[in-house]
Amino acid sequence: MEKRLNVYTEGQPALKTLFGIHAYLKNSPLEKPLLELVYTRVSQINGCAYCLDMHTKDARHGGETEQRLYGLDAWKDSPFYNDKERAALGWAEAVTYAQVSDIQYREALAQLSEAELIDLTLAVTTINTWNRINIAFAFPAGSYVVGQFG
Repeated sequence: MEKRLNVYTEGQPALKTLFGIHAYLKNSPLEKPLLELVYTRVSQINGCAYCLDMHTKDARHGGETEQRLYGLDAWKDSPFYNDKERAALGWAEAVTYAQVSDIQYREALAQLSEAELIDLTLAVTTINTWNRINIAFAFPAGSYVVGQFG
């Protein structure tokens, strides 16, 4: 693949807003392990190698198990996730595909508070943005170090 510009060095003014959203979400009522599962699942859907490297490393660092990470692509059929995680993963997929049904909305609100659902939606749309940026600029996977971005 042709070398592309480094958006992280050349695009700091543009990326500043996204880093601000990340800082906001770190203080969200949503648990960090749940966010890492969502970030990983959305990155699987979008095929973002850099984000998969980052979020699986962060998830492991936070205590996530290999079994749950490996089973994430088949979460609907795996017994490894609780009701809240299932609701969040279902919501994340629906928002990523831009096909959110009333049933999915009700299922999400049954497990998440209104504030959590708003923050989860922000997290999903933000990781979708990061996925697209990293894919567009072919940012290489493998170099991420846990905690690199705060």
